[in-house]
Amino acid sequence: MYDILGDGGILKEVVQPGEGPPVPQNASVISSYNAKKQSKTFIWDSCSISQLVFSMLYPLPVYYSGYLEYSNQPFESTSHLQYPPMMKLGRDVTLAGLELGLLTMKKGEFSRFLLQPQYAYGEMGCPPFIPAAAAILYEVHVLDYLDSGQVDEFIAMSSEEQSSVPLSTLVEVINTLRSFGNRFFNQSRYDHAKDRYKQAIILLRNWDSQNEPDKEKIQVALLPLYMNLSLAELRLENPQKALKYGKKALEIDSANTKALFRCGQAYHELQEFESAQDCLIAAQSKKPFDSDINNLLKKVALAYKDGLDKEKDMYSKMFRELRSSEQ
Repeated sequence: MYDILGDGGILKEVVQPGEGPPVPQNASVISSYNAKKQSKTFIWDSCSISQLVFSMLYPLPVYYSGYLEYSNQPFESTSHLQYPPMMKLGRDVTLAGLELGLLTMKKGEFSRFLLQPQYAYGEMGCPPFIPAAAAILYEVHVLDYLDSGQVDEFIAMSSEEQSSVPLSTLVEVINTLRSFGNRFFNQSRYDHAKDRYKQAIILLRNWDSQNEPDKEKIQVALLPLYMNLSLAELRLENPQKALKYGKKALEIDSANTKALFRCGQAYHELQEFESAQDCLIAAQSKKPFDSDINNLLKKVALAYKDGLDKEKDMYSKMFRELRSSEQ
């Protein structure tokens, strides 16, 4: 292990090197980590010792495991959670030494950190869980990070201040929010994804400019957000809302294949098969060999035919009953 600060307070051992630049100061870090104490049993996250380190722009549970000394089995762990946490540096309540350690890490890196008490829970500890002058060992794996400092700064501005920033800055903020949304979507956290996409859309729509080229760029940035939001609503089984956002995407680009497909999906869920068929045929004309479009189109055609057959049977029965009553 080598000494990060030169005072022996934080020792680091790189188990698996990462790549790229170190984690930036305001990043949201996607990581998993284990905690080992060098003396008695403790639950390290139960004490609010330091307010220096992690926070999340959008809170998630933290992966960690606490071990007894010389034990290979954790006495408490969040490793059973399906997805790793995304933690925002600089806000959440945790240890100063852990933040300083994370700032030395790169994407994909797995390292161990031995924190002396002054960088952990201090000389007093955190009774009854953490004894006095406890040294802590962390095992940390940084899977990825997003530099969200710019998002924080932008959101903290007034609407007038936001409108005064260059469009390029706004687009960078939007792209980061969309990346957060995509991360949540890929973890099947569709409500969280939806919130991020909506937040990005609101920021774009609130940005005031009379410049026509800028207005066009805003529309370009809105298009994928509406489509992502439409898909998130489909996953949440809200086809009416999915259709609403799919139509908004088509208002921007009426020939967009993905937007046509999203509307087709929504109409299918709403059992409006004729409208679904219209959207999917339009999408198929753009991408005739797309298997998703073709498979859904077959499904819709069968459902549409089945619906017509049932309707025909219903009318036939009504006419038979009417004739019987007249005789």
